[in-house]
Amino acid sequence: MVSSENSLFGAKRQTLWYKPSRFMKTKQTSHEFKVGDNAVHLSHGVGIVRGIEEREFGQGLKQRFYILEIQDNGAPKKVFVPIGTSGQRLRPIIKMKEVEEVYRILRKRDGSDLDYQTWNRRYREYMEKIHTGKVQEIAEVLRALFLLKHDKELSFGERKLLDQAKTLLVKELSLAQNILEADVERELEAIFGT
Repeated sequence: MVSSENSLFGAKRQTLWYKPSRFMKTKQTSHEFKVGDNAVHLSHGVGIVRGIEEREFGQGLKQRFYILEIQDNGAPKKVFVPIGTSGQRLRPIIKMKEVEEVYRILRKRDGSDLDYQTWNRRYREYMEKIHTGKVQEIAEVLRALFLLKHDKELSFGERKLLDQAKTLLVKELSLAQNILEADVERELEAIFGT
């Protein structure tokens, strides 16, 4: 939230009331989706564009939306994404080149600096990485949590993050490779020996 200090303290500059994430992108490029396209919503995961709709707000202000259907634990969930700002929230499914990069990241066995932090600091860093929506960052989180799980007990929050990162990766990798989610899960089991 941006607030003018002038209104609070009589100063003439603006101040941010939040700390910008180090993972925030400065500029997003927008991709045009069509009905039936798969897309990744940075907060909700993989979904299908089910429609494009225009809605009117207030005094004649019209805005167009992508209607994204996301499967959330088996139940479909509708997410409306404004087309004008969709580049900040949506991205297309990754290409094969990126799939190979994800598997390279997952196969790495070097530890992370976060492994030696307290669980709540790790949790916060992992959440920031997941919310970037970058598949490479999500792969790093999944790898770090799987490796950490072999060394010690994960906290409840870390177990939830492990499940979230795994679900996001499995869905996207299965669509990118045009294979079943079960096949991707078997590949992950082979990589991590679970």
